[in-house]
Amino acid sequence: MEMTAAIKALEAVPQGLSIVIHSDSQYVIKGATEWLRGWMAKGWRKADGKPVLNQDLWMQMVAAMAGRKIVWKWVKGHAGHPENERVDSLANGEAQQAARS
Repeated sequence: MEMTAAIKALEAVPQGLSIVIHSDSQYVIKGATEWLRGWMAKGWRKADGKPVLNQDLWMQMVAAMAGRKIVWKWVKGHAGHPENERVDSLANGEAQQAARS
């Protein structure tokens, strides 16, 4: 869910504009800022030789990130950060609605 949110945020901002992505997901932030280049260079394999999980989403992330100036900021989840709490509430509501459907 966190990866999809980051991808959708990137896609919503017009090309040419800088963007700051706030996330409580170390996986998303480290993946985007530290691990992606290595994964791609190794044919979508991790350092241990195993395939990268969520490769389809990471490929979408690469496309969404292309040509953009992005600042990634980590925020501690469930720690009273107003925007993070709001996003968490919205995501939980959507998940509950999808489960009922």
